[in-house]
Amino acid sequence: MSSQLIARVAWVIPVLLLSLAIHQVSTAVNLGRTLDEGEQAMAQVTRYDRSDRKDVTHVELDLLVKLADGTSLVRNRMALPYSIGHRVEAESLAVTVLPGSGQEVVINQIGRTQVRIAWSNAAMSFIAFLMGFAGVFSWNRWLSRKG
Repeated sequence: MSSQLIARVAWVIPVLLLSLAIHQVSTAVNLGRTLDEGEQAMAQVTRYDRSDRKDVTHVELDLLVKLADGTSLVRNRMALPYSIGHRVEAESLAVTVLPGSGQEVVINQIGRTQVRIAWSNAAMSFIAFLMGFAGVFSWNRWLSRKG
């Protein structure tokens, strides 16, 4: 395979990094919107699973949310970063619910932290995009001048 073909295919890297940055911005906005505009509710934790393995460290939980109008929402397999997962180890949690939004259920205790994490991930992904774009652009330019 020629180096020019590899250099052309390398454009996938900055595209993926930019997509990740956009996704994280969307996640941060959706989390913030749910926290700001949603209704308060209580959720029963029906499953709490913490993985302490060295290669995979995360917390996953299932919630049964009781809304004020008497309806219930079930959220299964909600994954949380290990670093904040220990803060929600309880039988019930206060949550904010905004049906139809990108993030319908947000745990109040860690919601603002999740927003900050998403904005931080977006910033890091965007910086990586800029670096990847500069590298792939320079490489392609160098190959076109060389050959």
